[in-house]
Amino acid sequence: MDYKSLFNIVAFAFLVWFIYSRFAPVKGLKHLSSDQFEEELKTNRQAVLIDVREPGEVKQGYIPGAINIPLTQMKKRVGEIKSKEHVYLYCRSGMRSKQAAKILRGQGFNEVSHLQGGMMSWKGKLTQ
Repeated sequence: MDYKSLFNIVAFAFLVWFIYSRFAPVKGLKHLSSDQFEEELKTNRQAVLIDVREPGEVKQGYIPGAINIPLTQMKKRVGEIKSKEHVYLYCRSGMRSKQAAKILRGQGFNEVSHLQGGMMSWKGKLTQ
């Protein structure tokens, strides 16, 4: 086998691993529809609601009561979140909130949920 073939095999394996790691399910993450998300936020007053979008996106509107910790800052700011409380995450489409959930689960957060479909699926009120 020549080096070019070996390189192609390694590159392909890396690509498969990268795609899998981005889209693999997060163990223990609860996926909630817009209605479920809104209902759980109403019943769980002690919950922490985190918008993981960037500040420019948040200016377009956010779910009332949310704090903004962008995914890009999550590892640095994880200490700001009370680990004993249920954490609810959302972003624009649901992809970044899943990545944020991976970080939080890795830091020992046991109760983590996210808005499936993100803000694109949200039917509730927004604050500007």
